[in-house]
Amino acid sequence: MKKKSKLITMALYLIISLAVIAVIVLRLKNNKETAQQKIYHYNKEQAITVQADTLHPEDIVDGHVYTGTFEPNRETRVSSEVQGKINSVLADLGSIVTRGQPLMQLDNSLLKLQLHSTEVQLEGLQDDVNRYTILTKADAVQGVQLEKAALGYKAAKVQKETLEEQISKTSIKAPFNGIVTAKLNDEGGFAAPGVPLLQITDITILKFTVNVAENDLHLFHLNQQYDISADVYPDISLPGKIIMIGSKANAGNSFPVQFQVKNTKNLDIKSGMFGKVNIKGKEPLKGIIIPSSAIMGEGGKAQVYLIKSGKAVLQNIEVSKAIENKSVISAGLQPGDILVTNGFINLYDGANIAIVNDH
Repeated sequence: MKKKSKLITMALYLIISLAVIAVIVLRLKNNKETAQQKIYHYNKEQAITVQADTLHPEDIVDGHVYTGTFEPNRETRVSSEVQGKINSVLADLGSIVTRGQPLMQLDNSLLKLQLHSTEVQLEGLQDDVNRYTILTKADAVQGVQLEKAALGYKAAKVQKETLEEQISKTSIKAPFNGIVTAKLNDEGGFAAPGVPLLQITDITILKFTVNVAENDLHLFHLNQQYDISADVYPDISLPGKIIMIGSKANAGNSFPVQFQVKNTKNLDIKSGMFGKVNIKGKEPLKGIIIPSSAIMGEGGKAQVYLIKSGKAVLQNIEVSKAIENKSVISAGLQPGDILVTNGFINLYDGANIAIVNDH
Protein backbone atom coordinates (compact mmCIF):
# COMPACT_ATOMS: atom_id res chain seq x y z
CA MET A 1 0.00 0.00 0.00
CA LYS A 2 2.78 2.32 0.91
CA LYS A 3 4.55 1.50 -2.35
CA LYS A 4 1.45 2.40 -4.36
CA SER A 5 1.06 5.73 -2.54
CA LYS A 6 4.69 6.57 -3.19
CA LEU A 7 4.26 5.90 -6.93
CA ILE A 8 1.19 8.16 -7.07
CA THR A 9 3.12 10.98 -5.35
CA MET A 10 6.01 10.73 -7.79
CA ALA A 11 3.60 10.79 -10.71
CA LEU A 12 1.99 13.94 -9.36
CA TYR A 13 5.40 15.62 -8.98
CA LEU A 14 6.26 14.66 -12.54
CA ILE A 15 2.98 16.03 -13.91
CA ILE A 16 3.38 19.29 -12.00
CA SER A 17 6.99 19.69 -13.23
CA LEU A 18 5.95 19.10 -16.83
CA ALA A 19 3.13 21.62 -16.46
CA VAL A 20 5.51 24.25 -15.07
CA ILE A 21 7.98 23.64 -17.89
CA ALA A 22 5.18 23.93 -20.44
CA VAL A 23 4.03 27.23 -18.94
CA ILE A 24 7.61 28.62 -19.00
CA VAL A 25 8.13 27.55 -22.61
CA LEU A 26 4.82 29.11 -23.62
CA ARG A 27 5.63 32.36 -21.85
CA LEU A 28 9.10 32.59 -23.40
CA LYS A 29 7.57 32.00 -26.81
CA ASN A 30 5.02 34.76 -26.22
CA ASN A 31 7.75 37.14 -24.98
CA LYS A 32 9.84 36.45 -28.08
CA GLU A 33 6.90 37.15 -30.37
CA THR A 34 6.14 40.38 -28.47
CA ALA A 35 9.79 41.51 -28.67
CA GLN A 36 9.96 40.78 -32.37
CA GLN A 37 6.84 42.82 -32.92
CA LYS A 38 8.45 45.78 -31.10
CA ILE A 39 11.71 45.61 -33.06
CA TYR A 40 11.89 48.19 -35.85
CA HIS A 41 12.46 46.44 -39.17
CA TYR A 42 14.20 48.87 -41.46
CA ASN A 43 12.83 48.89 -45.01
CA LYS A 44 15.82 49.18 -47.31
CA GLU A 45 13.56 50.15 -50.18
CA GLN A 46 12.29 53.20 -48.32
CA ALA A 47 13.95 56.49 -49.35
CA ILE A 48 16.24 58.16 -46.79
CA THR A 49 15.64 61.87 -46.32
CA VAL A 50 18.78 63.99 -46.63
CA GLN A 51 19.89 67.53 -47.33
CA ALA A 52 22.12 68.16 -50.31
CA ASP A 53 23.97 70.87 -52.21
CA THR A 54 24.86 71.10 -55.88
CA LEU A 55 28.59 71.84 -56.12
CA HIS A 56 29.86 74.97 -57.89
CA PRO A 57 33.38 76.36 -58.24
CA GLU A 58 34.21 78.85 -55.47
CA ASP A 59 37.06 81.24 -54.78
CA ILE A 60 39.89 79.60 -52.86
CA VAL A 61 41.71 82.31 -50.93
CA ASP A 62 45.31 81.33 -50.38
CA GLY A 63 45.87 82.90 -47.00
CA HIS A 64 46.44 82.21 -43.32
CA VAL A 65 44.28 82.98 -40.30
CA TYR A 66 45.70 83.06 -36.78
CA THR A 67 43.60 83.41 -33.64
CA GLY A 68 44.66 85.35 -30.58
CA THR A 69 43.53 87.40 -27.59
CA PHE A 70 43.31 91.15 -27.02
CA GLU A 71 45.03 92.53 -23.91
CA PRO A 72 45.23 96.07 -22.51
CA ASN A 73 48.20 98.18 -23.48
CA ARG A 74 48.56 99.33 -19.88
CA GLU A 75 47.05 98.02 -16.68
CA THR A 76 48.09 98.72 -13.11
CA ARG A 77 46.86 98.45 -9.56
CA VAL A 78 47.05 101.82 -7.84
CA SER A 79 48.24 101.95 -4.24
CA SER A 80 49.11 104.71 -1.82
CA GLU A 81 52.63 105.91 -1.00
CA VAL A 82 51.54 106.85 2.51
CA GLN A 83 49.29 105.16 5.03
CA GLY A 84 46.03 106.55 6.29
CA LYS A 85 42.28 106.20 6.56
CA ILE A 86 40.30 106.53 3.31
CA ASN A 87 37.99 109.54 3.68
CA SER A 88 36.38 109.44 0.23
CA VAL A 89 36.35 107.46 -3.00
CA LEU A 90 36.01 109.67 -6.06
CA ALA A 91 35.82 107.00 -8.80
CA ASP A 92 33.68 103.89 -9.02
CA LEU A 93 33.96 100.62 -10.89
CA GLY A 94 33.64 101.34 -14.64
CA SER A 95 34.48 105.03 -14.32
CA ILE A 96 36.51 106.58 -17.13
CA VAL A 97 39.40 108.53 -15.61
CA THR A 98 42.14 110.77 -16.96
CA ARG A 99 45.77 111.09 -15.98
CA GLY A 100 46.14 113.04 -12.72
CA GLN A 101 42.45 112.77 -11.79
CA PRO A 102 41.90 112.23 -8.00
CA LEU A 103 40.57 108.74 -7.27
CA MET A 104 40.70 108.54 -3.46
CA GLN A 105 41.35 110.98 -0.64
CA LEU A 106 43.09 109.91 2.58
CA ASP A 107 42.74 111.63 5.92
CA ASN A 108 45.41 114.39 6.11
CA SER A 109 44.07 116.54 8.95
CA LEU A 110 47.08 115.88 11.21
CA LEU A 111 49.52 116.69 8.42
CA LYS A 112 47.71 119.96 7.76
CA LEU A 113 48.01 120.92 11.42
CA GLN A 114 51.75 120.20 11.29
CA LEU A 115 52.00 122.28 8.13
CA HIS A 116 50.21 125.21 9.77
CA SER A 117 52.58 125.02 12.76
CA THR A 118 55.58 125.01 10.42
CA GLU A 119 54.23 128.03 8.52
CA VAL A 120 53.89 129.96 11.81
CA GLN A 121 57.44 128.97 12.70
CA LEU A 122 58.63 130.13 9.29
CA GLU A 123 57.09 133.55 9.79
CA GLY A 124 58.96 133.96 13.08
CA LEU A 125 62.24 132.80 11.57
CA GLN A 126 61.80 135.13 8.61
CA ASP A 127 61.36 138.03 11.01
CA ASP A 128 64.51 136.95 12.88
CA VAL A 129 66.50 136.84 9.66
CA ASN A 130 65.28 140.33 8.69
CA ARG A 131 66.04 141.74 12.14
CA TYR A 132 69.52 140.15 12.41
CA THR A 133 70.35 141.32 8.92
CA ILE A 134 69.74 144.96 9.93
CA LEU A 135 71.61 144.57 13.22
CA THR A 136 74.55 142.84 11.58
CA LYS A 137 74.92 145.65 9.08
CA ALA A 138 74.96 148.07 12.01
CA ASP A 139 77.53 145.91 13.85
CA ALA A 140 75.02 145.57 16.70
CA VAL A 141 75.23 141.76 16.77
CA GLN A 142 77.66 139.16 15.60
CA GLY A 143 77.20 137.68 12.13
CA VAL A 144 76.96 134.15 13.58
CA GLN A 145 73.53 134.95 14.97
CA LEU A 146 72.32 135.88 11.50
CA GLU A 147 73.73 132.64 10.14
CA LYS A 148 71.91 130.56 12.78
CA ALA A 149 68.64 132.33 12.04
CA ALA A 150 69.10 131.78 8.30
CA LEU A 151 69.83 128.07 8.81
CA GLY A 152 66.77 127.69 11.03
CA TYR A 153 64.65 129.34 8.37
CA LYS A 154 65.99 126.98 5.67
CA ALA A 155 65.34 123.92 7.87
CA ALA A 156 61.76 125.04 8.53
CA LYS A 157 61.26 125.66 4.81
CA VAL A 158 62.43 122.11 4.02
CA GLN A 159 60.06 120.76 6.67
CA LYS A 160 57.20 122.72 5.10
CA GLU A 161 57.98 121.32 1.64
CA THR A 162 58.14 117.80 3.09
CA LEU A 163 54.73 118.18 4.72
CA GLU A 164 53.26 119.61 1.51
CA GLU A 165 54.61 116.59 -0.40
CA GLN A 166 53.10 114.20 2.15
CA ILE A 167 49.76 115.99 1.97
CA SER A 168 49.78 115.80 -1.84
CA LYS A 169 50.34 112.03 -1.61
CA THR A 170 47.17 111.60 0.45
CA SER A 171 45.30 112.28 -2.79
CA ILE A 172 45.47 109.07 -4.86
CA LYS A 173 45.51 110.04 -8.55
CA ALA A 174 45.18 108.15 -11.84
CA PRO A 175 48.61 107.38 -13.37
CA PHE A 176 47.21 107.41 -16.93
CA ASN A 177 43.96 107.60 -18.89
CA GLY A 178 41.86 104.49 -18.48
CA ILE A 179 38.89 102.74 -16.92
CA VAL A 180 38.50 101.58 -13.33
CA THR A 181 38.25 97.79 -13.72
CA ALA A 182 38.61 96.78 -10.06
CA LYS A 183 37.73 98.47 -6.77
CA LEU A 184 39.71 96.84 -3.97
CA ASN A 185 38.96 99.16 -1.03
CA ASP A 186 36.29 101.60 0.00
CA GLU A 187 35.53 104.64 2.13
CA GLY A 188 36.46 104.00 5.77
CA GLY A 189 39.12 101.48 4.81
CA PHE A 190 42.82 101.81 5.49
CA ALA A 191 45.45 102.50 2.85
CA ALA A 192 49.07 101.47 3.18
CA PRO A 193 52.06 101.46 0.83
CA GLY A 194 51.99 98.47 -1.51
CA VAL A 195 48.35 97.56 -0.80
CA PRO A 196 46.25 97.87 -4.03
CA LEU A 197 43.25 100.20 -3.89
CA LEU A 198 42.01 100.40 -7.51
CA GLN A 199 42.88 98.84 -10.84
CA ILE A 200 43.15 101.10 -13.89
CA THR A 201 43.05 99.61 -17.40
CA ASP A 202 43.88 101.45 -20.62
CA ILE A 203 42.25 99.90 -23.72
CA THR A 204 42.59 102.83 -26.12
CA ILE A 205 45.63 100.92 -27.38
CA LEU A 206 45.51 97.11 -27.27
CA LYS A 207 48.00 94.31 -27.53
CA PHE A 208 47.02 91.32 -29.67
CA THR A 209 49.04 88.12 -29.37
CA VAL A 210 48.96 85.03 -31.60
CA ASN A 211 51.04 81.85 -31.50
CA VAL A 212 52.73 80.98 -34.80
CA ALA A 213 54.36 77.74 -35.90
CA GLU A 214 58.04 78.01 -36.82
CA ASN A 215 57.31 77.29 -40.50
CA ASP A 216 55.07 80.39 -40.68
CA LEU A 217 57.32 82.87 -38.89
CA HIS A 218 58.59 84.16 -42.23
CA LEU A 219 55.12 85.67 -42.81
CA PHE A 220 55.59 88.15 -39.95
CA HIS A 221 57.90 91.15 -39.90
CA LEU A 222 58.53 93.76 -37.20
CA ASN A 223 56.81 97.15 -37.61
CA GLN A 224 54.67 95.93 -40.52
CA GLN A 225 50.89 96.29 -40.41
CA TYR A 226 48.33 93.48 -40.70
CA ASP A 227 44.52 93.32 -40.70
CA ILE A 228 43.07 92.24 -37.36
CA SER A 229 39.42 91.71 -36.40
CA ALA A 230 37.58 90.74 -33.21
CA ASP A 231 35.37 87.66 -33.35
CA VAL A 232 32.36 89.61 -32.05
CA TYR A 233 32.92 92.41 -34.61
CA PRO A 234 34.08 90.59 -37.76
CA ASP A 235 33.20 93.58 -39.96
CA ILE A 236 35.53 95.96 -38.10
CA SER A 237 39.06 95.81 -39.50
CA LEU A 238 41.79 97.11 -37.20
CA PRO A 239 45.34 97.78 -38.44
CA GLY A 240 47.84 96.10 -36.16
CA LYS A 241 51.61 96.72 -36.13
CA ILE A 242 53.95 93.96 -35.00
CA ILE A 243 55.92 95.08 -31.94
CA MET A 244 57.37 91.74 -30.85
CA ILE A 245 58.27 88.37 -32.38
CA GLY A 246 59.15 85.76 -29.79
CA SER A 247 62.69 84.40 -29.71
CA LYS A 248 61.78 81.32 -27.69
CA ALA A 249 59.12 78.69 -28.43
CA ASN A 250 56.40 78.08 -25.85
CA ALA A 251 55.13 74.72 -24.56
CA GLY A 252 53.23 74.14 -27.82
CA ASN A 253 56.42 74.61 -29.87
CA SER A 254 55.09 77.82 -31.40
CA PHE A 255 56.28 81.41 -31.13
CA PRO A 256 54.32 84.41 -29.75
CA VAL A 257 53.84 87.31 -32.14
CA GLN A 258 52.44 90.49 -30.61
CA PHE A 259 50.67 93.38 -32.38
CA GLN A 260 49.83 96.88 -31.23
CA VAL A 261 46.25 97.76 -32.18
CA LYS A 262 44.40 101.05 -31.84
CA ASN A 263 40.91 100.52 -30.44
CA THR A 264 37.78 101.97 -32.02
CA LYS A 265 36.53 105.42 -31.02
CA ASN A 266 33.87 103.87 -28.78
CA LEU A 267 36.33 101.34 -27.31
CA ASP A 268 34.29 98.41 -28.70
CA ILE A 269 37.13 95.93 -28.31
CA LYS A 270 37.54 94.79 -24.70
CA SER A 271 40.43 93.13 -22.95
CA GLY A 272 40.13 89.34 -23.14
CA MET A 273 38.17 89.23 -26.42
CA PHE A 274 39.24 86.77 -29.11
CA GLY A 275 40.27 87.89 -32.57
CA LYS A 276 41.99 86.92 -35.81
CA VAL A 277 44.81 88.22 -37.95
CA ASN A 278 44.39 87.57 -41.66
CA ILE A 279 47.40 87.21 -43.93
CA LYS A 280 46.24 87.22 -47.51
CA GLY A 281 48.09 85.27 -50.17
CA LYS A 282 47.92 85.37 -53.94
CA GLU A 283 44.87 86.07 -56.07
CA PRO A 284 42.05 83.58 -55.33
CA LEU A 285 41.68 80.50 -57.51
CA LYS A 286 38.50 78.63 -58.39
CA GLY A 287 37.89 75.21 -56.89
CA ILE A 288 35.48 72.89 -55.09
CA ILE A 289 34.93 73.71 -51.43
CA ILE A 290 32.65 71.56 -49.25
CA PRO A 291 31.69 71.53 -45.56
CA SER A 292 34.15 69.41 -43.57
CA SER A 293 31.18 67.84 -41.76
CA ALA A 294 30.17 66.12 -45.02
CA ILE A 295 33.39 64.09 -45.16
CA MET A 296 33.43 60.50 -43.92
CA GLY A 297 36.52 58.47 -43.12
CA GLU A 298 37.09 54.76 -43.56
CA GLY A 299 40.39 52.97 -43.81
CA GLY A 300 42.26 56.28 -43.86
CA LYS A 301 40.34 57.45 -46.93
CA ALA A 302 38.25 60.59 -47.19
CA GLN A 303 34.81 59.86 -48.64
CA VAL A 304 31.56 61.69 -49.27
CA TYR A 305 28.07 60.67 -50.37
CA LEU A 306 26.91 61.88 -53.78
CA ILE A 307 23.42 61.52 -55.19
CA LYS A 308 23.20 59.92 -58.61
CA SER A 309 19.92 58.76 -60.19
CA GLY A 310 18.16 59.05 -56.85
CA LYS A 311 20.63 56.82 -54.99
CA ALA A 312 23.49 57.45 -52.57
CA VAL A 313 26.94 56.80 -54.01
CA LEU A 314 29.99 56.68 -51.74
CA GLN A 315 32.77 58.65 -53.46
CA ASN A 316 36.50 58.75 -52.59
CA ILE A 317 37.97 62.26 -52.52
CA GLU A 318 41.28 64.03 -51.85
CA VAL A 319 41.46 67.05 -49.54
CA SER A 320 44.19 69.58 -50.27
CA LYS A 321 43.64 71.97 -47.33
CA ALA A 322 41.19 73.02 -44.65
CA ILE A 323 39.85 76.57 -44.32
CA GLU A 324 38.13 76.95 -40.94
CA ASN A 325 35.14 74.53 -41.10
CA LYS A 326 35.43 73.86 -44.85
CA SER A 327 37.71 71.68 -46.98
CA VAL A 328 39.21 72.28 -50.40
CA ILE A 329 38.86 69.23 -52.64
CA SER A 330 41.63 68.47 -55.13
CA ALA A 331 40.22 65.27 -56.64
CA GLY A 332 37.05 63.18 -56.66
CA LEU A 333 34.40 65.88 -57.15
CA GLN A 334 33.24 67.90 -60.13
CA PRO A 335 31.01 70.97 -60.56
CA GLY A 336 27.41 69.86 -60.80
CA ASP A 337 27.80 66.90 -58.42
CA ILE A 338 25.07 66.70 -55.78
CA LEU A 339 26.65 66.32 -52.34
CA VAL A 340 24.84 65.02 -49.24
CA THR A 341 25.44 67.58 -46.48
CA ASN A 342 23.12 66.33 -43.73
CA GLY A 343 21.04 63.27 -42.82
CA PHE A 344 23.70 60.57 -42.58
CA ILE A 345 21.78 58.36 -40.13
CA ASN A 346 21.02 54.97 -41.76
CA LEU A 347 22.64 56.21 -44.97
CA TYR A 348 24.57 53.60 -46.95
CA ASP A 349 26.01 53.14 -50.40
CA GLY A 350 23.17 52.49 -52.85
CA ALA A 351 20.36 53.73 -50.58
CA ASN A 352 17.33 55.41 -52.15
CA ILE A 353 17.41 59.15 -51.50
CA ALA A 354 14.75 61.80 -50.96
CA ILE A 355 16.17 65.34 -50.99
CA VAL A 356 14.42 67.87 -48.78
CA ASN A 357 16.76 70.80 -49.34
CA ASP A 358 18.64 70.87 -52.62
CA HIS A 359 20.26 74.26 -53.16
